[in-house]
Amino acid sequence: MSLKDKITEDMKAAMRARESARLSTIRLLLAAMKQKEVDERVEMEDAVVLAILEKMIKQRRESIAQFEKAGRNDLADKEKAEIGVLAGYLPQQMTEAEVAEAVAAAIRESGAAGPKDMGKVMGLLKPRLAGRADMGKLSGLVRSKLQG
Repeated sequence: MSLKDKITEDMKAAMRARESARLSTIRLLLAAMKQKEVDERVEMEDAVVLAILEKMIKQRRESIAQFEKAGRNDLADKEKAEIGVLAGYLPQQMTEAEVAEAVAAAIRESGAAGPKDMGKVMGLLKPRLAGRADMGKLSGLVRSKLQG
């Protein structure tokens, strides 16, 4: 079963169980997926769905920071709940040791010598670690390895 099919089935289950918060989050996800299909005329493959999930989670993390800064904990809690639902569709996250090992392997593989080669390394890592590692942290780790 593809990730898109699983999300659709989960939407139906949430409707039957009358889980309104979960249902609204899944509907937002399905709408984002549909928008991407229409805009780019692409078929939803798991890699595309993972990219959409990562983008939505990143947006919610940014919103949480803004809401907490403004003292709106009620809205921050809602965003955190949405992250919980969305994160359920991501594959098992890699440990820090696994990420460090993948970074070291990509640096060796690309022959990167310094910070100017960061694009090469990230180009190798992005498809391999999509959905399994936070790209922001990954980028920082690659930068520090190439500088040091």
